[in-house]
Amino acid sequence: MNDHAEALRGWQDSAAAYIAFQDAGDRNRTLLLDPVMLDLCGDVRGQRMLDLGCGEGRFCRMLAERGAAVTGIDPIAEMIGASRARGSSGDSYLIAGAEALPFAGAAFDLAVSYITLVDIFDYAAAIREAARVLRPGGRFAVANLNFVTASQGWQRDDDGNRLYHRIDRYADEWPQVYEWSGMRIVNWHRPLANYMAAFLGAGLILRDFLTPVPEDLSLRDDPQTEDWFRVPLFNVMRWETPGA
Repeated sequence: MNDHAEALRGWQDSAAAYIAFQDAGDRNRTLLLDPVMLDLCGDVRGQRMLDLGCGEGRFCRMLAERGAAVTGIDPIAEMIGASRARGSSGDSYLIAGAEALPFAGAAFDLAVSYITLVDIFDYAAAIREAARVLRPGGRFAVANLNFVTASQGWQRDDDGNRLYHRIDRYADEWPQVYEWSGMRIVNWHRPLANYMAAFLGAGLILRDFLTPVPEDLSLRDDPQTEDWFRVPLFNVMRWETPGA
């Protein structure tokens, strides 16, 4: 079986576990990434927003509460079913892949990829499609895993304290299987340069690039969140299409 098909099957088999995981509260999102992503999305009142890989629709609902007209796409039927069940009557959720969007050009003011590019086999096609469906001057807010997709985990001392992350095969592109909380999914490691080349090749203009840490510095002392202050696990970017 090819990598693309294996990745889709992994998400199909893991959909219920993923929904439960998000319902329990993913601290990477709620404490670290949500404030940054909401800030980069800006004032969304009356804006047409597209979420690429919406999952169970959590971030769509957050932007809908802020006044956006939201559309979410995901290739997994169970995710879209959960999104529809939890969304409002004005929301739109479709089973679709980000590599070939079923929308006309310039249909949206804002696109969002919230840790989904690592799940997408043809990420360059997904980025081109996002650029295509954005109006001139449209915004593309992206959160993605950083070097951690090439990490071999923490090196620890004899007492179990973290010393440093071990990195290997950073310059290559390759799939890796992750298992946690009842899920078994495929993510792709790609060097940051490859992602940047895909964004620039789609004609997008970089406006913001962040490696966020929480505003709450007390989280530095929490063993579950101290990683955020020691290594850049995520990057967050805001791109724009040319023109206005």
